[in-house]
Amino acid sequence: MRSIDAQTAPAPPEVIRVSSHRLWCDGGEGALGHPRVYMEMGEAHFVECGYCDRRFVLAGHGPEDERLDPADYEGAGGR
Repeated sequence: MRSIDAQTAPAPPEVIRVSSHRLWCDGGEGALGHPRVYMEMGEAHFVECGYCDRRFVLAGHGPEDERLDPADYEGAGGR
């Protein structure tokens, strides 16, 4: 079995806190991102993007993190 050191291990997916069960993701990279996809958590408290593996977690569930989805505090609609 081959071991992976910290320099070659892939970075864990980004976790973004959101305040709604319905959201969208475009990769966050502008023109270098991916097509906008709309997601619904349903009864779960998280959903993962199939393109970029970002994990969107409903605020108040799981470990707290100061990073909230920018749409939650910038007044942008859609998430």
